[in-house]
Amino acid sequence: MQTTIRSAVTFTGTGLHSGLRARMTVHPASAEYGIWFRRTDVIGRDAMVQAHWSAVENARLCTEVSNAHGVRVSTIEHLMAALAGCGIHNALIEIDAPEVPILDGSAAPFAAAFLARGVRELDAPLRCFEVLKPVEVRDGAALARLEPAGTLEIDFEIDFADAAIGRQRKRLSMANGAFLRELSDCRTFCRQADVDAMLAQGLALGGTPGENAVVFDGDRVVSPGGLRRADEPVRHKMLDALGDLALAGAPILGRYTGSRAGHAMTNRLLRALFADPTAYRIVECDDAQRRLLPGTGVNRADIPAVA
Repeated sequence: MQTTIRSAVTFTGTGLHSGLRARMTVHPASAEYGIWFRRTDVIGRDAMVQAHWSAVENARLCTEVSNAHGVRVSTIEHLMAALAGCGIHNALIEIDAPEVPILDGSAAPFAAAFLARGVRELDAPLRCFEVLKPVEVRDGAALARLEPAGTLEIDFEIDFADAAIGRQRKRLSMANGAFLRELSDCRTFCRQADVDAMLAQGLALGGTPGENAVVFDGDRVVSPGGLRRADEPVRHKMLDALGDLALAGAPILGRYTGSRAGHAMTNRLLRALFADPTAYRIVECDDAQRRLLPGTGVNRADIPAVA
């Protein structure tokens, strides 16, 4: 069955890149609605923006969706990961600014609030995209691939020159609340040189080391308090991947492999998948398949205590 949140929940905070303060409310929605944003601060133009791979216009530093009138919402990936990780398929998200609040830089505060409200089943079947054959995109040494699997799996590898990050790899099935337990609390991260460059460009205005981002400088973790997990960076990349894959519009049954991949590459991968009708099929999930999807059978206790 498709689902939605039981009652509305509101978040307030600044956007990581814009530094603008936003008030955002996630509302329940009916079956087949999907995930949509409505910019409450926009007047005289279409304020509705769909959370869908085809609406992604910019994915350099974050994932941004926009509509035909140029109305946009950015840094949606952590919110989308929380929705997917809690098994929420339909929601209307009202926001009065162009960027989703960064909160603590992870998906845990969103997920904790959703599960506190509860998830309601809707009288409509849940459909999934089943990957039928491998689809891959590359950019130099970076790659992203989808291939057949019985549930959603994420296999990610990163390799940074900074000794404090280095090479990390992790593979997880997203079934049985694994996203909430293993990934949801992992924060966005960057190098000190990247922070300096972004600030020079008028970006990262809402970032605060230790509060909503992990900053590395060579062999040092600059952020007060250090890491939540020894391999927090690769886990956060997996979190981002789940959020970007949620823009498919329905759960994916397949294995995602990312190596040095980012938001733009995952979006390119979805575009490649849906450009090939022989690479996937739409299936109506039975009970056995539903039990393997992210968000099925989860509860607040699955989220680490940081939320």
